[in-house]
Amino acid sequence: MVLSMDEIVNAICLHMAERKGVRPTDVNVELSWEEDTGYSAEVWIQGRSQFLVESNMIEAILRYLHSEYNIRAYREDIRLDLDEEITAIVNQH
Repeated sequence: MVLSMDEIVNAICLHMAERKGVRPTDVNVELSWEEDTGYSAEVWIQGRSQFLVESNMIEAILRYLHSEYNIRAYREDIRLDLDEEITAIVNQH
């Protein structure tokens, strides 16, 4: 299974909204990949910016998989990939 960049953004929006007590529509996310730091996401909530590292992004994806697809996955089942856009490849057992 492959999650699109939009689904990764949605996963982070839902995750951060729940953690910060705001609506998912109040969360803006920009994904990026840098050779030095790998995958990251910059998140804006109520005018404040916060950076998430790859492990934070995967945590949000795990919760999204469970809530939206009823899939229980583990960290080692998810790999972020970069082709035309950032995607998440999920190995299902």
